[in-house]
Amino acid sequence: MRLGLMTHHIIRPDIEGVAAAIAKHGLSAVQLNLESAGLPPFPSTFDPALCRRIRAVFDDRDLVISGLSGTFNVIDPDSAKVRDHVARFDVLARWCRELGCNVITACTGTRHPASMWRFHPENALPESWRAMVETMRQITTIAEASDVTIAFEPEVVNVVDTAAKARRLIEEVGSDHLRVVMDPANYFHPPMLVHMDEVLDAVFEQVGAFIALGHAKDVRGPDIGGTECVRPAAGTGMLDYTRYMRLLRASGFDGGLIMHSLSELEVAASAAYVRRFLDAEAQSG
Repeated sequence: MRLGLMTHHIIRPDIEGVAAAIAKHGLSAVQLNLESAGLPPFPSTFDPALCRRIRAVFDDRDLVISGLSGTFNVIDPDSAKVRDHVARFDVLARWCRELGCNVITACTGTRHPASMWRFHPENALPESWRAMVETMRQITTIAEASDVTIAFEPEVVNVVDTAAKARRLIEEVGSDHLRVVMDPANYFHPPMLVHMDEVLDAVFEQVGAFIALGHAKDVRGPDIGGTECVRPAAGTGMLDYTRYMRLLRASGFDGGLIMHSLSELEVAASAAYVRRFLDAEAQSG
């Protein structure tokens, strides 16, 4: 596995500066946010020269683009926004392919009108599930035509908020081009933290065979006055990384493991923390 970072955590004037900063941390993979290269997250056009430049910047530093961020709210209450993102998805898929990447990340959406990372009670309605599946089918069809894979990330605030629902979505769409981002921190509600082993085992049992990208962050209980888990930088919570790395390796996954939910100042410590468990698991094998 290659340990990496989401590029938007490094703020520099240009993509060369972003890549150089990531490489200095000894990392070898990225999840690319096109904003890091001065582009909108969903470009309306493809720029071959800029694409070659971006790809060369990462190639020159032995940084693999393991995923391209393509997340939008697939059940946004503003349906025009959904249509606009779907209409641009073929362009995004071309960027992905020409960058030498084969994974575009996605989420399964929320009915919350202000943020795709906030829960809304209508997420549990059958019509929300149907709308989500329809949009996922549309972008997966585009992915198939472009020979890239959609990797959606289950989240407790989104429609797909459990591993069982993630498995259901994969089966309903029925495409080898729809897979998951494995980020076990996303599955925990506060009462579940005391059942860490069981939760991790169940997640991998459901979707361990469908991993296209790995994420590395952490999870802990709510802040004072809060009701939901906090998901901070890897090494600052209570996620069982020994078990996570063992299950990830046993699943057969050998791609990018991407750190996120951290500041640039936290990158070095989080990388050292995750690398320790990666190395220990590699030695045990």
